[in-house]
Amino acid sequence: MELICVSTGVSTGNLRGQFMTTLDAKTVAALDDPARRGVIIFDSEPTLRGFGIRVRHDHSGKVRRTWIMQYRFTSDDGKTIQRRQKLGEFPRMTAEVARKKARTWREKIDMGTDPAGEREIERVATALMFSVAVEQYLAKQQEKGLRGETLRLSKLYLTGPYFASLHRKPVSRITQSDINQCLDRISAAPTAVMAHKRLSAFFTWCMKREHCAVHPCLNSDLPPNDFKRERVLSDAELRIVWDCCRDDDYGRIVKLLILSGCRADEIGQLKWDEIDLDAGAIKLAPERTKNGRPHTVPITDMVREIIESIPHKVSRDYLFGSRTDGFKSWNKAKLALGDAIAERWVVHDLRRTFRTGLGRLGVRPDVAELCVNHRKGGMQAIYDRYNYEGEIAAAFATWSDHVRAIVDGTERKVVPLRA
Repeated sequence: MELICVSTGVSTGNLRGQFMTTLDAKTVAALDDPARRGVIIFDSEPTLRGFGIRVRHDHSGKVRRTWIMQYRFTSDDGKTIQRRQKLGEFPRMTAEVARKKARTWREKIDMGTDPAGEREIERVATALMFSVAVEQYLAKQQEKGLRGETLRLSKLYLTGPYFASLHRKPVSRITQSDINQCLDRISAAPTAVMAHKRLSAFFTWCMKREHCAVHPCLNSDLPPNDFKRERVLSDAELRIVWDCCRDDDYGRIVKLLILSGCRADEIGQLKWDEIDLDAGAIKLAPERTKNGRPHTVPITDMVREIIESIPHKVSRDYLFGSRTDGFKSWNKAKLALGDAIAERWVVHDLRRTFRTGLGRLGVRPDVAELCVNHRKGGMQAIYDRYNYEGEIAAAFATWSDHVRAIVDGTERKVVPLRA
């Protein structure tokens, strides 16, 4: 057998020789390294340059023959990197299999891809479980400023029972079929759509982090979502919901949502130090609102009555729920009011009902928008620096009087404001 010595231009460490020949089963089986200094023999086929076998003796004196691929590639920052990667052990990996694998690697290298880097990404992704990746994702979203109801829903859908069968699977091994099976088990179409939305955002993040190579949510078989975000409760429905509210955390939260027009988490996570009864205001800091702007809610007589009915313990920061985490049992508590009125509704409909009600009562649109902490738009946001505090307080008083008239069946005392 003739071995032709070649120079590859790649450092070989303590290996003293590099040779070239046709690497087939018979040739490789006969290779030895009598000098016991290690030798690499490369294949003579031009299209498989860099493909070879390393021959050495282990500590017991046994000959070891390892298929390798040796190559250079340019990184994204312009640096030339040299690699020598193991493909497999002979004879467990035959010459035919090794040559086929080497050919695949060579094609990727010639196209500017680092196959060893791909393999490392795949190894890390395979080891990364869905539940662990979700923890990382939620932490990163919180760092980026995701908060309140949005963060709560992301955590609910990704860590809850909806995708429980995925929790112990590697992210890179989750398929479109896995996703569809989870969605099929969710009975309510709107819930399935929302769960899919949160999961899709998670896998988009995973792909950017190279935790997976395929987005399994792109062609999921979603049920038709006929639930439109336009539900406004009528006065009669509002009274039924109010009357169904029990004297517990959830009942008080729903009443405050009706009177304040706040988002669910803004009331569910309400703290005692955010309430100033003397000044007559609930003051929410920027980190507590969806748009990152502070929001002040005037305390009307009805709101004051509800707040004063809540036991205030010295060791308790939150008005509702646990001492350290606020109210979290939304789904469980919703069952108590879910059938109160015939047509399907959700908690956020109360905020839309509040805003629509202000318009119906004659509150100016720009003031009504400020009541729900929506930003001023266009030139108004640039030039109008007035805070409309008095107008906002009057709007809340108008709405509170309207709600009292609904639930008590009495005449309204506050005259509607007209533009």
